[in-house]
Amino acid sequence: MFSAFPEGPPALALSIYVYLTDTSDVNRKVNPDQCALRSVMESRLGWPPGTTGHQSAQVKTIFSCPENAPEARELGSMVLEALGRSNLFMSAVLPKQVFPPLFNRYDAGMTFGAHVDNSIRSHASGVRIRTDVSSTLFISNPEDYDGGELVVEDTYGTHSVKLPAGDMIVYPATSLHNVTPITRGSRIASFFWTQSMIRDESKRSLLFDMDMAIIKLARDHPQHPSAVELTSVYHNLLRQWAEV
Repeated sequence: MFSAFPEGPPALALSIYVYLTDTSDVNRKVNPDQCALRSVMESRLGWPPGTTGHQSAQVKTIFSCPENAPEARELGSMVLEALGRSNLFMSAVLPKQVFPPLFNRYDAGMTFGAHVDNSIRSHASGVRIRTDVSSTLFISNPEDYDGGELVVEDTYGTHSVKLPAGDMIVYPATSLHNVTPITRGSRIASFFWTQSMIRDESKRSLLFDMDMAIIKLARDHPQHPSAVELTSVYHNLLRQWAEV
């Protein structure tokens, strides 16, 4: 199931790391969902060249699974079900609507130049959303390929991300980002966007920080009256800012 990334690089500003692995031991065993996801992708997906918009077409050389392919819908449902089990994703993103997950593959020599994601995305299924938050779910093991880092630029600098299979990063869709060239192997990933109930990035970040603080307070000081008071403030802010 998705849960907080307990160790590793610091989260990007307004971003959070989550992953689809079993953390019951230090070996981080991949759970059945992850095994099934990787197996289906490796054995059944077709990978025609593709792009996701006019701007992307100028900087992108990768393979993309057609969004209306039955395999893409099946795999996308697996990802969405996992997201639905993730309290961390819900807290960080406050999703109103999630775009059906897409899938791509980078082979040696392939890259994706610097770009900002389209503000509005439409899917073959009829889904149409405003893209507030971008997500990338890494499916290939990092030792299976060289290069392929996701590089995100924000007000706090440039961040290079290459996560274990099953780990996912979310970040504001307003961020300039790119994928560095693959020099060995293949990088398979899922990517999608979410329209949040909270359009404003700073308000969304504030609510996430407050939610995490409430959880820590309740954990460290059970039955403390301030937890109830802060929870009331959180929900009153959410009630004031949310678009539902």
